[in-house]
Amino acid sequence: GKLAHDAGLLHDFGKRSAAFQRYLQNCVENPTQKHKGPDHSSAGAVIAFRRNDTSVAFVVAGHHGGIPSLAELKQRMDTKDADAGMQAFLLEQQERMAPFLAAGRPPEPDFLKRPGHDKAQRRRYELFLRMLFSCLVDADFLNTERHFNRGKSAIRQTTVTLAGLWERFQVDQAKLQINSDGPLNVLRREIYEACLGAATGQPGIYRLTVPTGGGKTRSGLAFALRHAETHALDRVIVAIPFTSIIEQTALVYRQILGDDAVLEHHSAVTVTEDDCNPSVGELHARLATENWDAPLVVTTTVQLFESLFANRSGRCRKLHNLVGSIIVLDEVQTLPAEVLAPILDVLQSLVDDYKVTVVLCTATQPELSQLRDHPGLRDIREIVPDHPRHFEQLRRVTYEIPQEPWSWEAIADTMRTERHCLAVLNTKKDALALLRALDDPMALHLSTLLCGEHRRNVLTEVRRRLVAGEPCRLVSTQVVEAGVDLDFPCVIRAIGPLDRIVQAAGRCNREGKLATGRVLVVTPEEGTAPRGAYGTGLALAKNLLLHGAPDLHDPKVYEAYFRSLYDGLTLDSYKIQPLREQLEFREVDRQFRMLDGDGVLVVVPYVMTAHGPEACTAQRRFAAGRASPDCPGDHRACGLIRSLREAPGPTRLLMRQLQPYFVTVFQQQLAKLLQQNTVSELTKGVYLWLSDYDPVEGMTERAQDPDVLVI
Repeated sequence: GKLAHDAGLLHDFGKRSAAFQRYLQNCVENPTQKHKGPDHSSAGAVIAFRRNDTSVAFVVAGHHGGIPSLAELKQRMDTKDADAGMQAFLLEQQERMAPFLAAGRPPEPDFLKRPGHDKAQRRRYELFLRMLFSCLVDADFLNTERHFNRGKSAIRQTTVTLAGLWERFQVDQAKLQINSDGPLNVLRREIYEACLGAATGQPGIYRLTVPTGGGKTRSGLAFALRHAETHALDRVIVAIPFTSIIEQTALVYRQILGDDAVLEHHSAVTVTEDDCNPSVGELHARLATENWDAPLVVTTTVQLFESLFANRSGRCRKLHNLVGSIIVLDEVQTLPAEVLAPILDVLQSLVDDYKVTVVLCTATQPELSQLRDHPGLRDIREIVPDHPRHFEQLRRVTYEIPQEPWSWEAIADTMRTERHCLAVLNTKKDALALLRALDDPMALHLSTLLCGEHRRNVLTEVRRRLVAGEPCRLVSTQVVEAGVDLDFPCVIRAIGPLDRIVQAAGRCNREGKLATGRVLVVTPEEGTAPRGAYGTGLALAKNLLLHGAPDLHDPKVYEAYFRSLYDGLTLDSYKIQPLREQLEFREVDRQFRMLDGDGVLVVVPYVMTAHGPEACTAQRRFAAGRASPDCPGDHRACGLIRSLREAPGPTRLLMRQLQPYFVTVFQQQLAKLLQQNTVSELTKGVYLWLSDYDPVEGMTERAQDPDVLVI
């Protein structure tokens, strides 16, 4: 607390200088001009450095530009301390500084003095500096807001508490149990009761292993709310890998707890249509996303972990609100192996030093406690000890694993024999190859070649057809796996990593309405696969499935599989841990990434017509500037594109509004699209799709019609 107090006192000490006061006066006298103020953060950092308080110097020096590296900090302090102007200013302030310097450096937290080898202690200190930095920058944002905009500041206040949410949950659960007979509901109730029992345990690391259909979403929420109530924790943060599952999970939470209970923080969250007159609730949600000051947050694993390894104030200001929280990691097996070591190290530190409970949720639990060359997680407790029996009871599919490779035509023939069939492929290229071999005008397609709004519409249509009993053949990439609520009697999965196969099987006979569902695991003759950990997992699974007979309903199979997988991979591919030990905050921020590749955003002017989805021709033909007189102007995508053209730069709000219409392409693809004149730059780093947009395939080469490129 004393360190944070001193950081708060010192961070703007440089604003006492005559130069900064002249800058403020100039701003008042010339309000229409742009002004750049002099450096004001170095003075406080130099004062802290003079009393050997490196921790406060770090966060004060970085509270605007981001936490510097240790080398950068030392060089900056040496230069600034020797500067004549700085020396004169500090001499003027000597009387004011004297008591502060005489008090000496405040003690650091006791946990930084615990026994441990030097490298581990350096990483522990690195995370502590991030937490101290978060406290400072969030307080700075909030204090400034309170001064300049009291109305906005007041909106941040909320009456929703975790205790209140636990009461709401119990009321909803009582209603649910009125009609809860039947074997499936009995099993779900067992899992729920196990979660309530485990919730009284001490904060730490827990595993929630539940088969598909076992009620993991509700039971996991019950554990989190009761655990928070038992130990007086501050918030529940649910981190999920895919936005499709986030929206689905947030909807379930709202149905249980009410519309005001859930803060969604991810790129696909919808915002009000009337951005000039948002409701108080919408304003509160927007403000709360900045620092996660809400009792229940649903976000992405990308948002969570890239914030934990960032160095800029905007990304880091939420970190101190992780303290005293429960972090629920859904589909934990999807954590990228390339950065698994730093992720697990930070999670363990949060548990050890910041009163955090971590819950690892999935049907296919990875082995995270025994890793080659890395310590992994300690003392993991099972929430549902009897989970193997539940997997046996919820056998709802039969796996068929042909030994010989299959052609696209053979897979297509099998799909044609089924009225309802889902095929999941490893790549977009393979999905298109099968879709074309199927040659079914009624077939549907899901992949990241479709913008997010299009994918949502496809999922809605799939569910409608399944309920109506209409023919439904869906060709998809992995975007349909891991939690997407679909129920097919037959699923074909191209052989891939073992956990992905089982996740695909979770879309088969999901509701248990059939005696058994059929899951075909095939090896496509011309199949392709992503490189890296995915390719390694595919090869390992192929060896297991084609040269043995593992019981894919046995959860222990996945622990062994992941142990073998991680043993064959580098779990710190970008050398994040050594960089953390050297306090290289900027380089950690630059190197750490949850997603591979350098993606570029392409906006599709997506509209729904009587003939299905397409790209607005008028918008594409007027890509160079003005809105088209032919464009009806009431398409949301078109209006947002016009706003982006007219804006001086892409605002955060506008980019979030455009998110449902983005397709991400890689740099090498962008070069080809620019050469073909099928994209045009809207604003720096954001491009507009100029060609046709296929109603099934989305943004593919087949859609590139030269006739629409005439401007």
